[in-house]
Amino acid sequence: MLDDFLTRATLGGVGLTLATGPLGSFVIWRRMAYFGDATAHAAILGVALAYGFGLSVYLGTLAVALAMALTVASLSGRGHAMDTVLGVLAHSALAFGLVAASFLSGLRVDLSAFLFGDILAVSRADLGVIWGGSALVAAVLAWRWQGLLTATVNEELAQASGLDPRRERLVLVLALALTVAVAIKIVGALLIAALLIVPAAAARQLARSPETMALGATLIGALAVLGGLQASLAFDTPAGPSIVAVAAGIFALTLMVRRKT
Repeated sequence: MLDDFLTRATLGGVGLTLATGPLGSFVIWRRMAYFGDATAHAAILGVALAYGFGLSVYLGTLAVALAMALTVASLSGRGHAMDTVLGVLAHSALAFGLVAASFLSGLRVDLSAFLFGDILAVSRADLGVIWGGSALVAAVLAWRWQGLLTATVNEELAQASGLDPRRERLVLVLALALTVAVAIKIVGALLIAALLIVPAAAARQLARSPETMALGATLIGALAVLGGLQASLAFDTPAGPSIVAVAAGIFALTLMVRRKT
């Protein structure tokens, strides 16, 4: 069954939603959308470094994404204007990544796959990385769920409850970095933030609790993967953007449903 490229693509996309669903909910609650962009853009530099040093793309991407996440997390507590810092870091990392890629023969052709994703090229080894990484992110979020929620709602309340808001923020940024490393081959650096945000935003319109929103975001993400792959096959469109487009369509439907209720 796994010899079918479409089956592997479907399994890879659905596996990714195990992480993007609950993590995307926290991204929305904490207004971290730009943070996701910065980490994803930095991943391109990781791709270039991985090719340059002969490392695994996943390893290079994860290393740079972690460095970006830790840098932003440390700056967030020092009074810097975070939208400005994130803007500088995001675009600088993307620019350095593209410049570095220009020095590597053969990479410029492949780079578009990392910018926009190439889910149809997912291999059996990729499936192991995707499902393993997503399961790890989902397990960490489930383990720290109550603490993360408390710190998200009110940091003073979290401190009064014996929690360290900085630790909870660090858990989130590390989970985000791992998700970016796993997702870059599926939807690409330019669309990772969209896959995190759009399904969660759609689920938010219908959810009655944080838990149902996280579950709903996961289910909507999986539907977007299935619908996007079918649309890509039927209309010969790029698979990654098609998945995000279907997720955006579902978001529009949830807005209509909410207005009628």
